[in-house]
Amino acid sequence: MSITPLMPVYPRCGFRPVRGEHCHLIGEDGRAYLDFASGIAVNILGHSHEGLIGAIQRQAAALMHVSNLYGSPQGEHLAQRLVDLTFADTVFFTNSGAEAVECAIKTARAYHSHVGDGDRHELITFGNAFHGRTMATISASDQEKMHHGFLPLLSGFKYVPFGDLAAAAAAIGPNTAGFLVEPIQGEGGIKVPPEDFLPGLRQLADEHGLLLVLDEVQSGVARSGTLYAHEQWGITPDILASAKGLGGGFPLGACLATEKAARGMVAGTHGSTYGGNPLAMAAAEAVLDAVGDEEFLAGVRAKGAKLTARLEQFIGNYPDLFELVRGRGLLIGLKMRCESRPFVAHLRDNHQLLTVAAGDQTVRILPPLVIDDAHIEEFMAKLSAAAASFAVPEHAK
Repeated sequence: MSITPLMPVYPRCGFRPVRGEHCHLIGEDGRAYLDFASGIAVNILGHSHEGLIGAIQRQAAALMHVSNLYGSPQGEHLAQRLVDLTFADTVFFTNSGAEAVECAIKTARAYHSHVGDGDRHELITFGNAFHGRTMATISASDQEKMHHGFLPLLSGFKYVPFGDLAAAAAAIGPNTAGFLVEPIQGEGGIKVPPEDFLPGLRQLADEHGLLLVLDEVQSGVARSGTLYAHEQWGITPDILASAKGLGGGFPLGACLATEKAARGMVAGTHGSTYGGNPLAMAAAEAVLDAVGDEEFLAGVRAKGAKLTARLEQFIGNYPDLFELVRGRGLLIGLKMRCESRPFVAHLRDNHQLLTVAAGDQTVRILPPLVIDDAHIEEFMAKLSAAAASFAVPEHAK
């Protein structure tokens, strides 16, 4: 047998973590790596947060899973907290971000079907987006690398350039159900849209009877410096997909919606065996206990501003290697003048610093939201050493 026991769909690197200590991961060889990847924006409280660990331990001892055929005091309590903290009136819990986006897509279609306009099934999505790896979510993206081997794609999606409000308006037709967009593109390279883009989509949706669906799987749960990134543009969506940081490391996603947008999601239209299980609910309660207040969010903004300023000052030392810094809060992108993956590997393998590659030649910097000044100093020291020792490709000079 030549295939590996783990299906070989990931090009896994040589680092094999076995333990986490706050903002560091410890490998099999005992070496500590500064974790500014956070499991791709998941471990927002680091790796040994007592509140999160304690909540999971207590709930595991009491009750881990029951069917959604029964009442859920745990789910009802967490859903109410999210309703109180956000625009939403109702929540469906999932196990992942892709499932949350799937639920959001179904909710948007069900709304139009419920009001008697079933032809409105098409969502306008945006170039270089990432919404997940299911058939519907890869179909919602225009990235051919995710399509290869899985054709034909599902119908019902129309692509336009990210940030182009005029193109979004021009794409509206008789079958349009709404817009599906990341407020800040994550996999696409930590791209922040023009200031008028999201408010413009909200206005277009209102004018044409459409729904604004936000994918905040990566930008949400305090990562951008507000509980959800869209708050920074002064808008509210109709439907929102959340995950990643929501469970702090425990698998959990959620689809949030207004009462109006969710009117088609009645009994029997959707479901999940594991979604909303008591263990996941306990994890999210602990996360919200930690991040759901203005003092914590202000701290994320302050740390993000400090780290961004340090990076902007730093890249001037290496104009052949780095181009710019962008992002919000602790969702930061370092755009390079060459492909970012070799540099991400160099940071990891030679300087014990974990980051994540993204599109548009970008290094994603996604630390736990509980970093302090010492972690920022450690990060900058490792980044500086890595930049000094990295062989810049000739074409980038």
